[in-house]
Amino acid sequence: MGALKDEYYPHYTYDDYKGWEGDWELIFGIPYAMAPAPMIEHQKISNRIAWQLQEVLVSCAVCEALLPVDWKISDDTVVQPDNLVICHEPEFDAYITKAPKVIFEILSKSTAQKDLHLKYDLYEKEGVTYYVIVDPQAHTAKVYRLNSEGRYMKVCDARDESVDFETDVCRFRFDFSKIWDKGTE
Repeated sequence: MGALKDEYYPHYTYDDYKGWEGDWELIFGIPYAMAPAPMIEHQKISNRIAWQLQEVLVSCAVCEALLPVDWKISDDTVVQPDNLVICHEPEFDAYITKAPKVIFEILSKSTAQKDLHLKYDLYEKEGVTYYVIVDPQAHTAKVYRLNSEGRYMKVCDARDESVDFETDVCRFRFDFSKIWDKGTE
């Protein structure tokens, strides 16, 4: 018996996605259930990232920080990054269509493989300038920047340092020491 052909697998679109209950992502027509509501530590880190992004972007008239929002990449690919920075005016209220400049994904057991591999490749291909993978267990954030060849290069493994982010619109400094729960170290 040979390998199953792609024609045997369902291929979903944004119209299907809109009708689904619960939290989902759709990548290349394949649905991915989001983890149950994020764990408390995940939410705390996401909140701290959001607050700091709001603070450091206050002087930029163009860029803004967002919490999970649908990014409709194509009719069969819709993702919801944990935290993101956009430097454009969204065309729609329900979702964005242009690539964010910065994306933070916070690892959890159920999403780690998708965040580390599938989303890494997807964000690189779509031209997201910075991809930050936050590991709550290791208290480390891997910061990647898109190079001139369109490939991610690691900037650093940030724990307690500040990292400069520079887009074509603005630049800001992000202090990673502010996102960790100091009571768990």
